[in-house]
Amino acid sequence: MSCGEPHETDCSEVLDHLYEFLDHEMPDADCTKFEVHFEECSPCLEKYGLEQAVKKLVKRCCGHDDVPTDLRAKVMGRIDLIRSGQAVPEHDVTATPQES
Repeated sequence: MSCGEPHETDCSEVLDHLYEFLDHEMPDADCTKFEVHFEECSPCLEKYGLEQAVKKLVKRCCGHDDVPTDLRAKVMGRIDLIRSGQAVPEHDVTATPQES
């Protein structure tokens, strides 16, 4: 997605890091760059608004369920693998082996 106009921060960079922005997980300087981009780029602003609305809806509808500790650990492990740039195996590496 792009409006076709040149921006200091490219649309692809904004969209690749949109959830970090939404979750307040990026440095203030990067947040400022994204805010400037949203002021200039209506397609990215629209995508931001949509993702923000989905996040609020999920929080409202699903935010009260307790997440099992083992599931949380598995998900966080996968996220750590992806962020580190390591290949993520197709099978569940956190599952305990079945005894024969």
